[in-house]
Amino acid sequence: MCCSGEVYQVHVTTGDVLYAGTMNNVLIKLVGTDGESDQTLLYNKKGVSLGKLVLIEVEKQKYSIFPEDDWFCSKIAVTTPDGDSVSFPCYRWLWDREKVVLMERLSTMQVPYLSPTRWSVYMEGIPQCLKADSPTSLPAAVRFSFKKSTEFAFNNSYGLVFWTKFQSVIAKNVHHEHILVVGEHNYLQFPDSYVQEHWKEDAFFGYQFLNGVNPMVIKRCSKLPRNFPVTDDMVRPFLEPGTCLAAELQRGNIFLCDYKILEGLPTNAINQKQQYQAAPLCLLYKNAEDKLLPIAIQLNQQPGDLNPIFLPSDCEHDWLLAKMCVRSAEFCEHQLNSHLLRAHLLAEVFAMATLRTLPMVHPLYKLLIPHTRYTLQINHMARQVLISETGSFTQISSIGGAGISLMLKRNISARGLESVPNFYYRDDGLRLWNIINKFVQGIVCHYYSSDMEVQKDSELQSWIREIFVHVVSFSCCIPQSFSKVEEVVKFVTMVIFTGSAQHAAVNSGQFDFGAWIPNNPFTMQRPLPTAKGNTSQNTILQTLPDINISVQGIVSQFQVALGVYPEEYFTESVPCKLIKKMQRKLKGLSEEIKERNAELKLPYPYLCPEEVENSVAI
Repeated sequence: MCCSGEVYQVHVTTGDVLYAGTMNNVLIKLVGTDGESDQTLLYNKKGVSLGKLVLIEVEKQKYSIFPEDDWFCSKIAVTTPDGDSVSFPCYRWLWDREKVVLMERLSTMQVPYLSPTRWSVYMEGIPQCLKADSPTSLPAAVRFSFKKSTEFAFNNSYGLVFWTKFQSVIAKNVHHEHILVVGEHNYLQFPDSYVQEHWKEDAFFGYQFLNGVNPMVIKRCSKLPRNFPVTDDMVRPFLEPGTCLAAELQRGNIFLCDYKILEGLPTNAINQKQQYQAAPLCLLYKNAEDKLLPIAIQLNQQPGDLNPIFLPSDCEHDWLLAKMCVRSAEFCEHQLNSHLLRAHLLAEVFAMATLRTLPMVHPLYKLLIPHTRYTLQINHMARQVLISETGSFTQISSIGGAGISLMLKRNISARGLESVPNFYYRDDGLRLWNIINKFVQGIVCHYYSSDMEVQKDSELQSWIREIFVHVVSFSCCIPQSFSKVEEVVKFVTMVIFTGSAQHAAVNSGQFDFGAWIPNNPFTMQRPLPTAKGNTSQNTILQTLPDINISVQGIVSQFQVALGVYPEEYFTESVPCKLIKKMQRKLKGLSEEIKERNAELKLPYPYLCPEEVENSVAI
């Protein structure tokens, strides 16, 4: 492009995705401190004196003889007459007659910004979400790419084949006892035979509260709840010799899993059978071997003659069924609270606020947008396919959709778990948090040198206000504004961690721990036991979900690892160096975790950085 004899070289990059190109016209305008060019086709040679280049304006227009087709622009680079190269990241689809303003850095110039996303209330009491009728009605910028859609369909087809094979094999055996008699009927190789072999063991039962798919419920117990009347005589046989319950409570060796949030929730009927849901309390003891063992289970919140406390000394089937009732409660609490509410729905609010309030040039947009990839579509699909009135989760879970308004927000310190041994979720998670925090601190401090700059950034303040208003039940945990740089660093670290590491921790192990149905019953088909001594293997078989319910599962596919940024939103040297530094730290942590896992009988890979997704994309 030639402006008053001065040549500006414009290099446009189309995205490396299927159907990204276009046969339509692309027009561009260069805007500088001293003037602006006319809007012109890329190959046009006319222009005016611009001065220092500030921004460019891009528009796609339908060419008369060609049909309308969208264009995905990755970035536009302009070489000025002085030889300077200015990069304008885009990484979005352009529609007909849509003008997109691209800037390299923040400017005092007012830039028009309009987000195509709108809020909607899916259900009272939970974070608000994107308003959309179908995946195809989503803005193109947030929809699955062709590659993602293809992989999603392929993996779901693979999962269907797996479960169809599972169902056909089980159908030949007819009964659930072939599931329970482990080792005698190994008719299908599961992803992790460890779960098959150890699911009945108390030590593995306890292990899963720390390093299973839901490490969010367990907490240290210093005083027993009034509604859980466990006595010393009940549990003394299961403690170390010479100690008692009061002493172990004081030493910090007693832990509690309380599912009070499930109490009183209405249950579904599945296959025309009423389903049942426990709201248990489970007491665990860390012994001298650092094993976490269950020592008492009460299946409902209100104690009484019809709500006995089950103990390891009870008959084998009584104790096993009590543990399975706890595992079923774990499934519901995990899916609705830890996974759906605290990962998916929170991540959606963060993504919506980023798209609605921050222009593409804003450093916070550049920092966060990779961590919103595909979140809006995957959540929209979840609302349609999983948690609607006719969704599959509503059909397979005993509590259906009624428990979606539940929330539970705890951190490791509040739960007293700082010193619990072999707590890999904590160990790996804290190290990941620190790496993310250092990276965010570097980026934020590069753009905000003082607290006053934070306070005066109207777009940043609009972003946090948007989140505060729409998180609903989490508003007590969200600030309404930012006054200090350190507040921004802390909050943005949490946003990235939630959409990447936290989601990975509660998502990636679902198939490993849940494919073996007795270890993770979606629902219970018989009333909860109200007395001891009445449970048999047949009772347990009748309590497990029906075969056609059990074979429904989740198969996920991996997209972009944490810290990998295929789109080059940051072009300045300092942010680019910070990205490289973070990537080196993530690689080092991955190697350390893999070395540790090689020594474990049951590895914990879910927070290994190279296994953590950048965003909530499944």
